[in-house]
Amino acid sequence: MIDPSTPKGAAATALLADAVVAWMTTIRADGQPQSSPVWFVIDDGDFLIYSMSSSRIENIAANPKVSLNLDSNEGSDVVSVEGTARIASGPSCADHPGYLDKYERLIEQMGSTAPEFAAAYSIPIRVTPTRWRVY
Repeated sequence: MIDPSTPKGAAATALLADAVVAWMTTIRADGQPQSSPVWFVIDDGDFLIYSMSSSRIENIAANPKVSLNLDSNEGSDVVSVEGTARIASGPSCADHPGYLDKYERLIEQMGSTAPEFAAAYSIPIRVTPTRWRVY
């Protein structure tokens, strides 16, 4: 876990709250790492991501070990997380208040609505952190 009482921990905590995109890396069947930008919220200590049906789902099914990397502030305040991913159940992103609070404006800017977005990004993925690195 991150200790928010330290300067690095406080910066990392702020980055987790403010970051719009994280890069999630999964491993393809041929062993090649595959990084993709994802939207996320922290939910009960997990990263909650909504995904389209894609190779990312197949990658997680074959190997649940993933990493998440958050964009940094000009090379500092870097947060890298290793974790275990699983396809989850739960509310759609249109019914998750924290997710809507964070992304509804961006969904609208894309010319979509929350229900339309939820229909396309219908697969909830939970990543439980196993290792945090803060630089």
